[in-house]
Amino acid sequence: MTLSLILPMAAFAFAASISPGPVNLVGLNSGTRYPLTVGLIYITGATLGFVALFITIGLGLYSVQAVVPGFKAMIRWAGIAFLLYLSVQLFRDDGRLPEGSGTKAPGFIAGAVMQWLNPTAWLASASSIGAYTSGNDVGEVIIFAALFLPICWLSLSCWVYAGAFLRRYIRRPGVLVGFNRALAVLLAISCMYLLIE
Repeated sequence: MTLSLILPMAAFAFAASISPGPVNLVGLNSGTRYPLTVGLIYITGATLGFVALFITIGLGLYSVQAVVPGFKAMIRWAGIAFLLYLSVQLFRDDGRLPEGSGTKAPGFIAGAVMQWLNPTAWLASASSIGAYTSGNDVGEVIIFAALFLPICWLSLSCWVYAGAFLRRYIRRPGVLVGFNRALAVLLAISCMYLLIE
């Protein structure tokens, strides 16, 4: 694999990871509501979940779609249902910042599962593997996944840090309710995009 292929792979990984999407919005919200370490745990799960999905698709899971009728639709609907659930939870939030340890912040597992239920993650994985690898070389898939790992983690961490930066400006519950509702609407809109895609 040459540098002339690795650079476009890295650019694709960056574009796919930094662009707004459900995982990024939850990271942003986590940064506004919880300590930075909590958000970083979430994005670590999301990153490792994506890399595991990427490798699994690269090793042939994507071909299951050709064999199992409705597999792609099942993944899409499960992802949309999960994202709408998150959207409703955000919309219903009362805007009070957590003070104790009993609050439910998105964690490592939530980040990992969210990637597996995110149709966009499936599409990004399948399209990038199709575009940048020969399709039968496991080494290329592993190298691409190794590129995605730090790029994805750093990109997602930008969203958590942005949320942490915004936290000081939205401390009042009323402001946070508005912020959360705006994020909830954006998350629901992303689901509508998935429906018409």
